[in-house]
Amino acid sequence: MPKKILSRLGTAPEHYAKLGLKKGTVEPWEDGTRTAGGEKGSYEWWYFDSHMDDGTTLVIVFYTKHMLSPEGPPAPHVTISLVTAEGRPYAGSFEVPGAPFTASKEGCDVQIGPCYFRGKLLEREYDIYFKNDKAEAAVHLTGSVPPWRPETGHLFFGERDQHFFAWLPSVPEGTVEAAITLEGKTTRHRGTGYHDHNWGNINMRILLNHWYWGRARIGEYRVISSYIYGEKKYGYNEFPIFMIAGENRIIADDASKLKFTASDEFIDEETHKPVFNRLVYDYNDGEVHYRVSYRRKKSIVNFKMIDEIKGFVKFLARLAGFDGAYHRFTGDAVLERFEGDRVAEKLESPAIWELMYFGHIPK
Repeated sequence: MPKKILSRLGTAPEHYAKLGLKKGTVEPWEDGTRTAGGEKGSYEWWYFDSHMDDGTTLVIVFYTKHMLSPEGPPAPHVTISLVTAEGRPYAGSFEVPGAPFTASKEGCDVQIGPCYFRGKLLEREYDIYFKNDKAEAAVHLTGSVPPWRPETGHLFFGERDQHFFAWLPSVPEGTVEAAITLEGKTTRHRGTGYHDHNWGNINMRILLNHWYWGRARIGEYRVISSYIYGEKKYGYNEFPIFMIAGENRIIADDASKLKFTASDEFIDEETHKPVFNRLVYDYNDGEVHYRVSYRRKKSIVNFKMIDEIKGFVKFLARLAGFDGAYHRFTGDAVLERFEGDRVAEKLESPAIWELMYFGHIPK
């Protein structure tokens, strides 16, 4: 039997020292570019999503490279995914070879052509702008929860921690004001939003098999929830990540106290991946006990990743048997707070979550 390779969340003092991080504190430079050299295998993105009061959903992501081919040179681009309140979807991008691209090391200040993602982490204020020939979006995001990360935010892989995937929820939850123009018609929106920052030094599909990730504002609670599975050679190691916050404070974030379950499975017709209609994150540390349940209503995005790859890279991906898939869902998130065995509080709100599959279905 092949030996399982070490993988772990960076929690030790030497991890903090190596990365120059402070436990429990997030600094502005952490939201700045972390892969400025564009080395082979490196990648980075800045992500924003929002759920508007009228039911509109908007997702904008700034990438330094194509997510599935980080071995290549920089390929800065921006994607937008919009679903209107009436259910009309629009997905587009801005990608022009040679377009101006800058990213600061000091904080979040990224520009790709006319598009920009700028923010002041400690002041919790961000501006995101997207424009292509069909759509335009101008967003202002104001954080209502302090920036947070699970320990160092680095998942390390290998006996020497030589490979990693890193994640920083810079704005775990906030208020959004947005003006969106689609095919000449402008609408204005208010809602709730989220921003995180991800980067790494090797293709994610080498390290990770799949993950569920979601976030929600449920009453006065803010929730970030994720369950990540490493690839087969790492023993499908599980990385639970969970945070509940109130106004300006973290209530619970010790992932070792989390139990995750998924139920009501079906096989997606487009991607042929197993999808669960119900996810439950049960957090109980002996002092506080919360249960957060996601209930899927519909899929707003689902595609095979190989369909997003072009040219020779797509040919190589087919030869390697790559069958990754991506799903984004909308539905309801239900939060229950327990006192002993009694449900003392129960709240519900709309939510967005995703299933990212890099590898083959575990057997």
